[in-house]
Amino acid sequence: MRGLLYFRSMTRRSTLLTMAAAPLAMGAALKPKLRPALCAYSFRTDLQKGTLKYEDMIRIAAENDLDGVDMTVYWFPNTDDSFLLPLKRTAYKAGIEIYSISVRTELTKPVGPTRDQSLTDLKKWVDVAAKLGAGHIRVFGGAIPKTSTEEEASGWVAEMLGPAGEYAGKHGIILGLENHGGVTDRAETIVKIVKNVNSPWVGINLDTANFKTKIYEQIEMIAPHAVNVQVKAMVKDENGPAVSDWDRVAKMLVSNNYRGYLALEYEEKESALEATPALFKKLRAVCARHS
Repeated sequence: MRGLLYFRSMTRRSTLLTMAAAPLAMGAALKPKLRPALCAYSFRTDLQKGTLKYEDMIRIAAENDLDGVDMTVYWFPNTDDSFLLPLKRTAYKAGIEIYSISVRTELTKPVGPTRDQSLTDLKKWVDVAAKLGAGHIRVFGGAIPKTSTEEEASGWVAEMLGPAGEYAGKHGIILGLENHGGVTDRAETIVKIVKNVNSPWVGINLDTANFKTKIYEQIEMIAPHAVNVQVKAMVKDENGPAVSDWDRVAKMLVSNNYRGYLALEYEEKESALEATPALFKKLRAVCARHS
């Protein structure tokens, strides 16, 4: 009888261990998944003028069969519940995810009051993202001060992203450091920063048009660390302007097991309302081909 009880206990324990390991196995076997989205910055002119509101970003996403919106916060009227919660409700009712917010940050700050204030401000945006249900925040590294070096400035960014990532992680939010000139002008440097932070809550927000030399080589370098992707209609490097090769980028992402959003960030001269529907259609097709 004792032997039978021991056998049953061991069998139950083995079953529980197998069940616990199952999510890991399932995660490893997941197929690539690219989801089309829009970045609110695409409609910056209309948001600035007030001819479009943030609720319209959700409507436009729904009308164009997109999955999500990256909300650029620059024109938020405020961050009160009276604004944030109805916006969240509107997105839920439309079947659209506010999966990210994009904020301005300057992380190239040495130890001192200015750094402390920057960190406090970023934590406030984490709180805003949490209220909206967003799982990601796009942040900038910032310019390299004239009295500093790239190496020193990148160290400051890592030092700030450490506690910022810890705070964001407590809210289930990932910080995506964008390749956006300044200290993040080179892929090698931004990868080094993220590796030095060494946090599951800090990755790279890949912008496909922000590198000005060896664009696709540098994109390939940071693709393994991408936690969000913003695509542009055009790119410009040492050879001049060209149409952005979204399929090439998608292949790089898929080869690195990326599952997540590709958000259109439209920056061309033609009206966004007129130009983006065709680009959204193209984006949906790219996502479908590589998912």
